[in-house]
Amino acid sequence: MTKPPYVVDELISAKAIAARVEALAKDISTYFADTDKLVVVGLLRGSFIFIADLVRELDLPVEVDFLEASSYGDAMESSREVRILKDLRGEIAGRDVLVVEDIIDTGHTLKHVLEILATRHPRRMEVCALLNKPSRRETDVAARWIGFDIPDEFVVGYGIDYGQRNRNLPHIGAVRFVE
Repeated sequence: MTKPPYVVDELISAKAIAARVEALAKDISTYFADTDKLVVVGLLRGSFIFIADLVRELDLPVEVDFLEASSYGDAMESSREVRILKDLRGEIAGRDVLVVEDIIDTGHTLKHVLEILATRHPRRMEVCALLNKPSRRETDVAARWIGFDIPDEFVVGYGIDYGQRNRNLPHIGAVRFVE
């Protein structure tokens, strides 16, 4: 399927993202200061750049693991049907866990993932999301740390894609279709 022509308008600059990641890492490091090792669970694929930047800024011993869940496919709207495509490799029972998400939209994916992870009995589990679209929320799910609240726009960049394109943009941009 061919994507309609579009342009990407910068919404959040690379500089603003870097500053916010640094601030988030400070807050997270303070919150988990008593941990012997923080398990950072990245939700693939959109969060991979955010995770890499965030863990480099954390002043904590960390272990990184990944879980891939999908409710979008190549579409621009959530299907609300969450599928787990890749599970964690390590155990989280009794451990401190930070779930890192690229964007909280309807909240269905994150809620589903948190329910699954909670059955594995982590000591503590919190969420950090780079982007938050509160106007789209359909479930009662929240992150302790949010990078940026954004309007109801389809965004790409900094790891987030549209049909597997634009992940490599250094900023967050809004997709605008052109005729």
